[in-house]
Amino acid sequence: MSDVRGGIEEISIRDLGVIADASLPLGAGFTAITGETGAGKTMVVSALGLLLGERADTGAVRVGSPQAWVEGRWRVADAGDVVERVRDAGGDVDELGGGEAELVLSRSVSAEGRSRAVVGGRGAPVSVLTELGGQLVVVHGQSDQIRLRSAVAQREALDRFAGPGFAERVDTYAQVFHRWRDNRAELDELVADQERRAREADDLRAAMSEIETVAPQPGEDDELTERAERLTNLEDLRLAAAGARELLSAEESEGADALGLLDNARRQLERVAPHDAELRPLAEAVANANYLVSDIAAQLSTYLAALDTDGARELEVVQERRAELAGLVRKYGPGLDDVIATLETGSLRLLELDGDADRIDELAREVEADAALVAELAADLGARRREAAQRLADAVSDELAALAMPDARIVVEVTEREEYTASGRDQVAILLRPHPGAEPRPLGKGASGGELSRVMLAIEVVIAGSDPVPTFIFDEIDSGVGGASAIEIGRRLARLAENSQVIVVTHLAQVAAFATNHLTVVKGSDGAVTESSVRRLDGDERIAEMARLLSGLPDSESGLAHARELVEMAAAAR
Repeated sequence: MSDVRGGIEEISIRDLGVIADASLPLGAGFTAITGETGAGKTMVVSALGLLLGERADTGAVRVGSPQAWVEGRWRVADAGDVVERVRDAGGDVDELGGGEAELVLSRSVSAEGRSRAVVGGRGAPVSVLTELGGQLVVVHGQSDQIRLRSAVAQREALDRFAGPGFAERVDTYAQVFHRWRDNRAELDELVADQERRAREADDLRAAMSEIETVAPQPGEDDELTERAERLTNLEDLRLAAAGARELLSAEESEGADALGLLDNARRQLERVAPHDAELRPLAEAVANANYLVSDIAAQLSTYLAALDTDGARELEVVQERRAELAGLVRKYGPGLDDVIATLETGSLRLLELDGDADRIDELAREVEADAALVAELAADLGARRREAAQRLADAVSDELAALAMPDARIVVEVTEREEYTASGRDQVAILLRPHPGAEPRPLGKGASGGELSRVMLAIEVVIAGSDPVPTFIFDEIDSGVGGASAIEIGRRLARLAENSQVIVVTHLAQVAAFATNHLTVVKGSDGAVTESSVRRLDGDERIAEMARLLSGLPDSESGLAHARELVEMAAAAR
């Protein structure tokens, strides 16, 4: 039994493809998933893919169902990056004790294409599943064999083999590299843009000088507008005020005015008021009106005295000032407040522009220092990769010998690019030499599908010793192989399961024999719709399934005997 900590405990599937409702009890160790063609083994891999954030395919929703749903229960360390990311997304885990916790992930896909992810009990973007999947699971299938042919994937495989200490060195280098790249980009921009920025600074100084010369004040434009309106209508204002004052208090004529009439009315009422109490308040009201009109007449006299006798000259001055402000607004508006604000913002911008020379000098020093450091750290990464490359090549070649490829050798080449990248300066190529005397060739050209499957498995087995992954999922990695090669694949998968959880979808009994947990996808029919369920096999049921895989007949005596022999052989090897 595996001692590995963490992994998928169970996956529940509903209405995905041909699977109506099924649960896959997984757990630690090596789980083999088998079943007849069309029974839904592919849907098991698709379900895992959905939980790992892969793109949802509405065509996978079971016909007649509104949505497909998948849920996975993981055992994870109760502290670390996985739990931290779950909590950042608003979810949580259930403590199990012993340093472990249970994490529940689920995903639904509707027939209309809507997708929903739930992480630790809370809804979350599907991208969170992708992030968590990268830390929890490594999936290998036919598409991943193609991926192994890329230079990036091969460098990543070598870096994983080099160990966690090497990963820390790559992170340190990447931080310096990104700082160097960003500073260099800023420096290039400043240098290339220096002339334009100098022109901007000159234009800004001229603008600020012009604004300071005019010295506009907040609200001055509105005040000047009101003054101009008053001065433009000065004579009309004078005539109206004088006429009104004359009607209220005729100082230069003997005609009746408002004050005289009110005074006459007051005297008449006061003469008879002692004879009727009701007239006394009316007499007082007329007296008050007399005082009020007298006061208004006095204010009109003051207003007339204050009218500028030289209004035309003042109007000219006001209009000139308004023209100055309007000119500033046209250039630096849209409003006078914006013109005034230009003085403050312009000062800050000038500080920035005038600091370019100092910033260029500072950046030039930093870029030069970081360039040297990038070169130094990249050289160190290259030396360590070349040392690890030789060890990886030897270890994988030894594995290939055990996988029925005794004459094959792996060559891991590390060469330098012209330019630096975020991972260093190295380009990694994993080459296969199929037999002595042959030229090593890229995996895509030098290996068949079956050989590539074995190379990939050998690499994972070797890397797992220095960089274990919680869970490996292999989708028909044994495609194109059989016989003794298949037995060795099963043996290596069992070895990989000593450090990690291993889940394998297979059609070979030689591989399934090494599993500690054997599940089969059983196909049934209810007429028009095919459904599948998943069962755990033990004892005679497992032997019968193994016989079916070997001969196509679950009750063949020779097949059953061969199946028992395989299971006993695998058990003895564990």
